[in-house]
Amino acid sequence: MIPFLSLKEVTKLHGEEIEEAVTRVVKSGWYLQGEENAMFEENYARFIGTDYAIGCGNGLDALIWIFRAYIELGVMKPGDEVIVPANTYIATILALTDNGLVPVLCEPKPDTLEIDDELIEGLVTSRTRAIVIVHLYGRNAYTDRIGQLCNKYNLKLVEDNAQAHGCRHFDGRMTGSIGDAAGHSFYPGKNLGALGDGGAVTTNDSNLATTIRALANYGSQRKYFCMYQGRNSRLDEIQAAVLSVKLKYLTEDNSHRQLIADYYYKHIHNPLIDLPVRLPDAQNVYHLFPILVNGGRRDSLHEYLDDNGIGTVIHYPIPPHKQACYRGLNCKSFPVTEHISSCELSLPIGPCLSLDDAAEVVSRINAFS
Repeated sequence: MIPFLSLKEVTKLHGEEIEEAVTRVVKSGWYLQGEENAMFEENYARFIGTDYAIGCGNGLDALIWIFRAYIELGVMKPGDEVIVPANTYIATILALTDNGLVPVLCEPKPDTLEIDDELIEGLVTSRTRAIVIVHLYGRNAYTDRIGQLCNKYNLKLVEDNAQAHGCRHFDGRMTGSIGDAAGHSFYPGKNLGALGDGGAVTTNDSNLATTIRALANYGSQRKYFCMYQGRNSRLDEIQAAVLSVKLKYLTEDNSHRQLIADYYYKHIHNPLIDLPVRLPDAQNVYHLFPILVNGGRRDSLHEYLDDNGIGTVIHYPIPPHKQACYRGLNCKSFPVTEHISSCELSLPIGPCLSLDDAAEVVSRINAFS
């Protein structure tokens, strides 16, 4: 059996250090907003290359707080438009509608699967206030053209970095430090995953950072004095301690993902399968390895691999604009996104997958017809 991703095995890689960190927190008697959080936030901000990192409950909250803070600071208001990829996990869209903002969906490029920077300018209106880029699958989505459009139209650039911890733009900047703010998820299956939910915002904007920290703590900057109508969304001390351990090995773990991806790119030769254009390794940390299965054969390949003991996952079978919760978008057509959702299949990849495992995956895929 080759699992899609064994979280048990991933945790065992650094199990002793993780157990020591958890025990340290348990014995300390301090479980929220303590030294572990402060240490992780400092280390993560340094790793990403920003002045601030603010821990919060999860990746969705991280994005929600960014836009809520911009509203509180008067930069945006409900009804404003935000350009966002049509091909993304629904959390990116939820963060906008939760704040009363209007998502304006933009198709991806068929070869990169990331937002098409040639289509963005045609979507800008007098109500546009920001562009969200999603480093989906662990692939860098930023382009210089996107930066130029933000400057031209005075738009905020927000990064959804939930799947791309450790990824870089070609100029060396880490994703999560390129835009005005970025949301990060530490869901257990992510490249940098906690033992439960967790998230963070990174930014160089001190006013934004201060506002987000308050919003995620009941709207309070000082105990019992609430400046905003906030919520409770805090990274707990145990998760912060675990993340501090795993952060030390993130670059090494990403390198192993790149090794597996290199094998897939070199050895998958099935005419039914298209691979996304290969980015330089620094620009892809392979949170996922997506393939596109043509001829309506995706589900058959998914079942075939499962029957042969190989775990795969479909990301994401229903795009956001076709979800029941967004009925107002259901009538819209985004053919590139819809094609991806009908063809995408994610192969096993992770720090515990061996090259022998990858060879078995490739052998089965190449034999499929």
